[in-house]
Amino acid sequence: MPDLDRMEAIVSLAKQRGFIFPSAEIYGGFRSTYDYGPLGALMLRNVRNAWWNFMVQQRTNVVGIEAAILSSPKIWEASGHLAGFTDPLVDCRKCGSRWREDQIEGVCPNCGSSDLTESRDFNLMFKTFVGPLADDASVAYLRPETAQGMFVNFPLVQRALRLKPPFGIAQLGKSFRNEITPGNFVFRTREFDQMEMEFFTPPELADRYFDYWVNERYQWYRTLGIPADELRLRPHEADELSHYSKGTIDVEYLFPWGFGELEGIANRGTYDLNAHATHSGEDMSYFDPQTNERYLPNVIEPAGGVTRAMMAFLLSAYDRDEVGGEERTVLRLSPLLAPYTVAVLPLSKKAELQQVSDAMFASLSMEFSCDFDVTQSIGRRYRRQDEIGTPFCVTVDFDTLEDNAVTVRDRDTTKQVRVPVSEVASYLHAKLGSVAKPHATPFV
Repeated sequence: MPDLDRMEAIVSLAKQRGFIFPSAEIYGGFRSTYDYGPLGALMLRNVRNAWWNFMVQQRTNVVGIEAAILSSPKIWEASGHLAGFTDPLVDCRKCGSRWREDQIEGVCPNCGSSDLTESRDFNLMFKTFVGPLADDASVAYLRPETAQGMFVNFPLVQRALRLKPPFGIAQLGKSFRNEITPGNFVFRTREFDQMEMEFFTPPELADRYFDYWVNERYQWYRTLGIPADELRLRPHEADELSHYSKGTIDVEYLFPWGFGELEGIANRGTYDLNAHATHSGEDMSYFDPQTNERYLPNVIEPAGGVTRAMMAFLLSAYDRDEVGGEERTVLRLSPLLAPYTVAVLPLSKKAELQQVSDAMFASLSMEFSCDFDVTQSIGRRYRRQDEIGTPFCVTVDFDTLEDNAVTVRDRDTTKQVRVPVSEVASYLHAKLGSVAKPHATPFV
């Protein structure tokens, strides 16, 4: 399927099947904002859980926090965001539309005019006010990244848990950027979920840990189902490095419009800790009692977007094939990411089957994310579950009343096996046990 057709198909499927809805659609929508429906909310949670498991749970030297979304403007002054977090903005004098200068090559994409205003810097942070008065003393900003909450809490986390570098602080949460030209579905939005980790390391280990985290993050996407030919690692050129970066490599995905960033891994050096030490007057250094030395750790930062990752996983998983002479749409999502792991499908609405099916759902839902579907033919229901990526379907039929067994169907192979009711959970666990899972690699 051509890439643009695949993109259109994913946008349509996402809306129709409850993954992603345009926000405030009954009021004509609100530009570049989206609501995540029942399936989207489940999948987002699974992406977050897969990241957290890989980055925090599997490691002895990474811990998590949840910092505030609203914070002191002094943080953004120290970090350089007030002065340098800008995009070049131009207006089209003919149609009045606004664009990022570096993305339009001197011509308005809306009307084709080259009569544009001079470029001016536009700060991407959302400004708000804390308290009853909207004056300069009450100015605050919605965070444009989660990173600074981890930097300013570095001494507190280090002392509270008695951590010694190298160690990391991880965080999942909302960030906000007042993008000039958001677009491409959920690729670039003004409100988005980030998954970031700041890894504090002795300076002499910084280069090695930079390479280590680039490989770890690349392999995470690969293991969760994105093919190698749809991913690449791209080092930043010197003129595109962020003000804090000593070096950055992006993990990029081949979106329908070309390669785009999924995640950046940056060597931030000592920029942030040094900036906050200077502006706050607080000591942000680490004292090593073994060497009797005090130093500012270097920081390696893997930072990606949850919604961008979800979009890439959906695009890679989308497939069409033929089953029984009929075309089907199937999302070949990793079972770690699929909204539902298993669907319980009674063959009939008759009470005796409903009773068994209800008990099966109650039992399986204690261990797996489950759907329950009793409408239309069993073939139609299989197709619906394939379309939303459900790896397994459990069909309760009239033979179940005689042999106390059910039919378990595999999404990808469409093969069906008969499994005793008492063994369904262990059967699914065994099947899931063979699924590729991201595993943390020891640092060497």
